[in-house]
Amino acid sequence: MPVDVSVERERLAEGYRRFAASYARGGSADYERIASGVARDERVLDLVLSLPAGNKRQPNLLLGAVRYLGGPTGSWEGFRDWVVAHWGSVRQVVLARMNQTNEVRRCATLLPVLARLDGPLALIEVGASAGLCLYPDRYRYSFDGAPPIGPKDSPVLLECRTRGEVPVPEAPPRVVWRAGVDLNPLDAGEGSDVRWLESLVWPGRNWRERVERLRAAASVAAADPALLVSGDLLEVLPQVAAQAPAGATLVVFHSAVLAYLSAAERARFELLMGELRGHWVSNEGWRAFPEWEHARPSVEGDFTLAVDGRVVAYTGEHGQSLTWR
Repeated sequence: MPVDVSVERERLAEGYRRFAASYARGGSADYERIASGVARDERVLDLVLSLPAGNKRQPNLLLGAVRYLGGPTGSWEGFRDWVVAHWGSVRQVVLARMNQTNEVRRCATLLPVLARLDGPLALIEVGASAGLCLYPDRYRYSFDGAPPIGPKDSPVLLECRTRGEVPVPEAPPRVVWRAGVDLNPLDAGEGSDVRWLESLVWPGRNWRERVERLRAAASVAAADPALLVSGDLLEVLPQVAAQAPAGATLVVFHSAVLAYLSAAERARFELLMGELRGHWVSNEGWRAFPEWEHARPSVEGDFTLAVDGRVVAYTGEHGQSLTWR
């Protein structure tokens, strides 16, 4: 049966309206304005509809591609005219790239959990992107403005607000092995890959701070590259886990990744985590595992942090806050 273009167009428009109202609002005034504009413009909607269905049509990818190419995002009119004029280049970037942000500040919310596990640690990040979150032992941390902990020569300082009795450690954990799994691993030492990650940082009040932090973390990762494996996490994770050193505690972790899996795939992933030795640290939106006790945070937009399926805390989506249960 032929697809009704008007129905597809309205479905896409609703997705952009939802992005503007639920995600961009309060996070980026530019993106809220542009996403709302896309939802009203049939010409741009039809251009996006010419992309493969699914993740290739998502707002983050379109917006990131425009910024990667140097296009304007300061106004809807400027964005619209530029996209129409440069659609061939935008389409090429969208097809070649993926939405794979690498918010290194999330290490601050993972640190209290990782530091409580018996070390030394062997880390595997699922959805690793460029693997910047695989170096929690190489960064400095300041919780609630306290003097930083971590290696004094680190170029990365991660600040985090806390609520509740957060077990802030005296030092980062010892990590002896680190690996990542991603459908399209990025190279922290490759300029175009780092520039793509920068393009995915939303313009707004903290844009410059986040980009500088990303660049500093990329320099750490590039100096000592982790093992990054390309493939479907459900298929290659057991093979990667088998390579972890026997004398270390295996920890598989992920942040803002499982939303890209179907409910059936998330169920398979949960079963897989139960079969692997070591620990599983999940930092995701609560809808990834809504059946977990205490899964839903009281603050809309916060992530749910769980260890081996038990919820222990709620975290700001960019690692800016940590609320202990």
